[in-house]
Amino acid sequence: MTSNAFTRSEIDAVYKAIYSRRDMRHFKPDAQKIDDETLSRLLQAAHHAPSVGYMQPWRFIRITDNCLRTNIQTLVEVERLKTAQVLDDKKDDFLSIKVEGILDCSDLLVVCLADKREQYVFGRRTMPFMDLASTACAIQNLWLASRAEGIGMGWVSIFDPSELAKLLKLPEGASPIAILCLGEVDAFYEKPMLETEGWDQRRELSTLIMDNSWSE
Repeated sequence: MTSNAFTRSEIDAVYKAIYSRRDMRHFKPDAQKIDDETLSRLLQAAHHAPSVGYMQPWRFIRITDNCLRTNIQTLVEVERLKTAQVLDDKKDDFLSIKVEGILDCSDLLVVCLADKREQYVFGRRTMPFMDLASTACAIQNLWLASRAEGIGMGWVSIFDPSELAKLLKLPEGASPIAILCLGEVDAFYEKPMLETEGWDQRRELSTLIMDNSWSE
């Protein structure tokens, strides 16, 4: 073991957070807001994510206005119904699944990509989507930190980005990529909810690993 390695209990805690993380949809509707100190820890964890060229493209908007929260939920509901229409034989299964807890969670964040990202060429000349990849890392950091704190978090991606951008008055070039529901939950799901609902199953890792070239 190298001198900078974590202790065994610290290592176990990291893996515990990873394996018990859940995309939560059910929250205690009357739970208190996350206190500022805890929320600051969560956002600091997100802000310590890696980013290509150190561009730090993430921006976090905390939604504290109830009317705005309701309008965001309406945008999600519109897209939920549109999504159902293109799912054909899985339409009814999709409509039966709870896809968000926007009105129930105690805190709501919208994560956006910053504007003026085109000035960052380092790492993005041939792969411009690395700004999105970097922000996804920040969201995962926040997710794992939330789980360690015993706070539920759900990532909502069912919305029209242009409509949400207008609602939040984003500058040109900025784009919302995630609505994050955070708050107290009665219990974390034993398994991912989509697995429990029969939507899909986690694939065997061995089927996703290849040597030297693509193979099925």
